[in-house]
Amino acid sequence: MTIPYAEVIGDPIAQSKSPAIHGFWLERLGIPAEYRAAHIKPDGLADYIAARRADPQWRGCNVTMPHKQAVMPLLDAIDPQAARIGAVNTVVRGADGRLTGYNTDAEGFLEPLRPLLAQRHLYRMARILGAGGAARAIVAALADHGFTLVLAARDPAKARALLDELAPGGEHHVVDLAHFAPETDFAFDDRKGLLDLIVNASPLGMAGQPPLAFDFSHAPPGSVVYDIVTHPLDTPLLLEAQARGFPTIDGLAMLIGQAAAAFEKFFGQPAPRECDAELRKILTQ
Repeated sequence: MTIPYAEVIGDPIAQSKSPAIHGFWLERLGIPAEYRAAHIKPDGLADYIAARRADPQWRGCNVTMPHKQAVMPLLDAIDPQAARIGAVNTVVRGADGRLTGYNTDAEGFLEPLRPLLAQRHLYRMARILGAGGAARAIVAALADHGFTLVLAARDPAKARALLDELAPGGEHHVVDLAHFAPETDFAFDDRKGLLDLIVNASPLGMAGQPPLAFDFSHAPPGSVVYDIVTHPLDTPLLLEAQARGFPTIDGLAMLIGQAAAAFEKFFGQPAPRECDAELRKILTQ
């Protein structure tokens, strides 16, 4: 007997936490379905989509690198937010067999910030480190919530193009990633009534990657420090931020948030978020 299923695809895929997250929620809700991982190489993506399209039990898939853009022309429809971001991380098969692409990264990124975003601020500024694929959703999300953005990248021209595409018209700024490495004597003003974010949207600081060079003299008082890296969860950036008394948000917050948005699209029920603490323990064992 076959049962409904969804999956995550990518190359590589073994490191993905998505099967553990979705599997936990399916078990908690008693939904007779599965969530799998499929290692799909770039030259096999089109065949994969064609095969799954014909499978009525397939509810869709989450899409990781390097397929987030390549999958788009293989679909029947693209959600406007995903089209704007220029990347799809969730494909949903409708009852009519049509495949629609969504991007839940922006929603997942914003989720732990919602209590802050519900407040009124005189000014909002985010320093975003990295201008790769993950930064696209983050830039779009923060621009939509009134942030002035400082986008730092090894290639400032790439960062400028990204801002011009996703956040045109705003007074946003571009700097070289190295700008934040040395100490600065800049004197920040009174930040009362302001919301400042420091976001690591790069893989720097991830296990196997070079460290992120960031000197905290560049962080305004009261900044929220957010690192989307999930391995390790307690990155050097977050550990130093905590030691200095800054509030922090780790990468699991975004990962679980974007997964929850996809889960409801796949299986028709909200994820049981009251179990987040238990899920976090499982994911960090």
